[in-house]
Amino acid sequence: MTEHAVRKPRIVVGISGASGAMIGVRLLAALRRLDKHETHLIVSQSGALTAAQELGVTRSDLDGMADVVHNVRDIGAAVASGSFLTEGMVIAPCSMKTLAGIANGFADNLLTRAADVMLKERRRLVLLARETPLNLAHLRNMTLATEMGAIVMPPVPAFYAHPKTIEDVVDHTVGRILDLFAIEHREIAKRWSGLGDAIAMRRDDEGAQR
Repeated sequence: MTEHAVRKPRIVVGISGASGAMIGVRLLAALRRLDKHETHLIVSQSGALTAAQELGVTRSDLDGMADVVHNVRDIGAAVASGSFLTEGMVIAPCSMKTLAGIANGFADNLLTRAADVMLKERRRLVLLARETPLNLAHLRNMTLATEMGAIVMPPVPAFYAHPKTIEDVVDHTVGRILDLFAIEHREIAKRWSGLGDAIAMRRDDEGAQR
């Protein structure tokens, strides 16, 4: 059998310096639990600093969650080439600096270069753009990235799922990311099944709390 026939499909996960490092971390954890993909991780220096501040995790902790880790300065890494086959890439969270680099073809590090590869090879690129409020440059860069084929997915809470913890909010976002890659999953995110079911579930929750 060839290497392509036996290997797991690959997904590149990027973590940049915007707030929301938990999204990338829980995405890596979900992909490891599902054990269907080989994960390739790229973390910017700012991304590592933000993860340490928000989650208390070290760079080694982050690296230990992925199958393969690439240095953000290593522009010669495998993921910098379109000949390296992947299913696509997720940047979670995606800072406005990283978004600007991708939208304007400024591939000055491995994170933006790998994203550029996804666009030129017409592979899935999901950007969890994390900023608020948005200025005109942010909006224009989101438009440019979308026009080139990226999916801009701000991590917006789904209140209809009645989240009870921050983890619930994040996991719903992670589930939606997995959906975009057609990765089957259960018990990560509650799915909408209609208003009638939602009302019944809400009543059950309220009854259990009495």
